[in-house]
Amino acid sequence: MNDTPDATMPVLRHADLIVRGGRVHTLDAAGTVVSSLAVVGDEIAAAGDDRETAVLLGPATEVLDLGGRTVVPGLHDSHLHLADAGNSWNLQVRWDGVPSLADGLRLLRQRAAEAAPGQWVQVVGGWSEHQFAEHRLPTAAEIESVSADVPVLVVFLDAAAFLNHAAVRALGYTRYTPDPPGGELRRDAAGNPTGLLVAKPSPAVLALAVLGAPQLDEEDRLNSTHRFLRELNRLGVTGAIDAGATGFPDCYSALRTLWNQNRLGLRTALNVFASHPGYELAELDRLTTELSLGTDELLWFNGIGEALTLDGIDFSNFMQPRPELSDAMGRRLEPVVRLLAERRWPFSFHATYDESIRRFLDVLEKVDREVPFDGLRWAVEHAETIRPETIDRVAALGGGITVQHRMAYRGEHFLQRYGPEAARRVQPVMEMLTRGVPVGGGTDGTWMAAPNPWEALRWFTTGTTLGGLEMWRPQDRLDRTLALRLFTGGSAWFTGQSRRRGELVPGMLADFAVLSADYFSVPEQELAGLESVLTVVGGRVVYEAEGARSGGARVGAARSQT
Repeated sequence: MNDTPDATMPVLRHADLIVRGGRVHTLDAAGTVVSSLAVVGDEIAAAGDDRETAVLLGPATEVLDLGGRTVVPGLHDSHLHLADAGNSWNLQVRWDGVPSLADGLRLLRQRAAEAAPGQWVQVVGGWSEHQFAEHRLPTAAEIESVSADVPVLVVFLDAAAFLNHAAVRALGYTRYTPDPPGGELRRDAAGNPTGLLVAKPSPAVLALAVLGAPQLDEEDRLNSTHRFLRELNRLGVTGAIDAGATGFPDCYSALRTLWNQNRLGLRTALNVFASHPGYELAELDRLTTELSLGTDELLWFNGIGEALTLDGIDFSNFMQPRPELSDAMGRRLEPVVRLLAERRWPFSFHATYDESIRRFLDVLEKVDREVPFDGLRWAVEHAETIRPETIDRVAALGGGITVQHRMAYRGEHFLQRYGPEAARRVQPVMEMLTRGVPVGGGTDGTWMAAPNPWEALRWFTTGTTLGGLEMWRPQDRLDRTLALRLFTGGSAWFTGQSRRRGELVPGMLADFAVLSADYFSVPEQELAGLESVLTVVGGRVVYEAEGARSGGARVGAARSQT
């Protein structure tokens, strides 16, 4: 008898982790729901009923009994300003989901009372006046009442910012300070700044105020970024595309350190952009020469975006008229796109309005005739007012579109400026999908919206703003499965990982979230409050809620990441 192993026989490897006794939505093409997953290394090895995965059970296998909980693929945010948010997270007071302006001001007063010397109190976006019971913005007197001594800065989307007099003094604003291009310092009758900054339409005036406030040092940025990533993990996010950060390359130092320390619990794809007006071509020439694409599955450079030229951004401030892109934009854009096409670097561009997207496409189509894209990955970011015929042009060039829930914050502003017919047609996601364009879901956190994908999923499934305005007709809303696909396999397309992420089937990366409640059945008003009780990235537990092991569930502590 020959006891030599047959080299053609597969070697059975025991699972490192098995989750069982739940409702696992695999999000495969058939919509299969199973009760159990087995993980070997960083991949799904089996998905089926508890008996099917039990064959991979070994003496060292860690087992989690789900107790009937819902499991979904890890969420993937296709447009998040992760590095900038992480570098400042510890500085911020968040008004995400705060029900009243009175509550928001109370949070500011509490933080101001606790502030150390030199600290500021900041709210940096992610809220709308329509979420408040008062349905209004704060007054200058209310901002001033927070503190007479501690600088207070409250940024309202990309439209305005409110400062108390301590912040005005700290920033050095006087009656002699000129208005920045595209912005305004509101002044009193004597010409002195009142503390209201207005984007008209450029948010640069707001960004300058934020950057003028004290910033965290390197050690504190590391802690801040780690806390922000933990917050994303708590929400079930296992991957994100950083859509662009300020201060290359230092802006990524905290992420690199976490990666080197094996504490990066989020697959992070970095999109970089030019930052010197008029020198974009030279800068991108250097970046695409010095950087390498896709070298790791936890932290890597993904492409160029979302500003290909710094005069090629149409600001999404619906409180101001639609900005016209400059005539020179196309001339500067063409050599940039040609460079990226020749070097096979994926790219994306920011465009809110259909008019802007058509201008960009004129350039892209011309370059494609000379340097065929031929499968080169590129994308439109945002596209709130894109029309069906423009979607067809994107599809013809093989592009994708990332969509976010910015209209949940801005719907009332859009309706007031453009009227009900335009509001009904806004952000036609179903048109994009039916016309064959890859679509990825995102948040555009943290200035433009909260970095909460469940709030975004509430928007995409209801078409209703934070203030309760129903913008979408029922036939235009996405069902919950389709919406979830945008934030899983849909987003994976934009990192070129559609065959590795987005489904919980054998061979896919073991990225998944065990949810606090059933996403597929909770009432609409509870969607934004969903979170993960256990988040797994590549088979490794990166987040575990307190009490997640109660009721008999058990996960080996050696696999937890702190």
